[in-house]
Amino acid sequence: MKKGNPFGTHRVINPEGALPQPAKKLDNTMEIYSNEILIDVQTLNVDSASFTQIKNACNSDENKIADMINEIVNERGKLQNPVTGSGGMLIGTVKEIGPDFPDKSLKVGDKIATLVSLSLTPLKIEEILKVNKSTDQVDIKGQAILFESGLYAVLPEDISEKLALAVLDVAGAPAQVDKLVEKDQTVCIIGGGGKSGILCTYQAKKKAGKDGKVIVIEYSEENAKRLKDMGIADEVIVADATKPVTVYEKINEITNGDLCDVVINNVNVEETEMSSILITKDEGVVYFFSMATSFTRAALGAEGVGKDISMIIGNGYTKGHADLSLQIIRESKQIRELFEKLYI
Repeated sequence: MKKGNPFGTHRVINPEGALPQPAKKLDNTMEIYSNEILIDVQTLNVDSASFTQIKNACNSDENKIADMINEIVNERGKLQNPVTGSGGMLIGTVKEIGPDFPDKSLKVGDKIATLVSLSLTPLKIEEILKVNKSTDQVDIKGQAILFESGLYAVLPEDISEKLALAVLDVAGAPAQVDKLVEKDQTVCIIGGGGKSGILCTYQAKKKAGKDGKVIVIEYSEENAKRLKDMGIADEVIVADATKPVTVYEKINEITNGDLCDVVINNVNVEETEMSSILITKDEGVVYFFSMATSFTRAALGAEGVGKDISMIIGNGYTKGHADLSLQIIRESKQIRELFEKLYI
């Protein structure tokens, strides 16, 4: 049995020398190298920006969505949306472990969720069983490969598999909020009504404390009402984040011109960068978790309006992110009940 590169470059077909994520095509032969594991896949949790793009391109037709996902995987050897560049994550059962795989505690038969993107994960789909448009989840029969460097979490026994998958898919966002937000700060969550947004809102309020202020901007009136009823934010604004001046005026009024110390962007549509930038005070921080973010629009846009701010590109991984996000579900009964209703 051959040993592969720890980062998976031995699986790259095109272009030669690339890492698996930016590669255009991977070898998805389901015969493992000595430092890989083989997973029987149960469910794909497609990245929100990617699923939204696919759904819109297919006019929400489930059969067409399934066909497009199959086409992408057949062409690329992985699920990487060619428009958004993003993927998602999966849950499945460990079928085989290479003798050189570093984690010796992992066992065949363990149920795991991968914590690395499907955009770098060799995947082979035998059959798509179900497309769930409301949860961005796709049940399949298939297999996947995890490299030596690949992150994963063994699924907890006290949280259902589908719920754990939904939470772990966005675990990086609330964990980054935990690192960025400090006591008594003013924080804005743009797109706070979605899955990552709700988790971020909860964690932001936990860190900012009773004298801090957490503001949510949400496009959907239904989601905004739900957030207000939950009471996890200090202010909930219904607004279109692609309209930066309108958003700025609302935040400027609420904060009496002070604006926000930290802004978290979770929106799954394009052209929301300037709303995030305008409402951030000088020397504040914007965290772009959204895969719809344009680095060019953000960088040149901040320069264009004279904003001296730190802008962080969303990293789906930070140490302890899986444990922190699952702990939110354990702590908050209302978030757990909502997610069980939406994602199971």
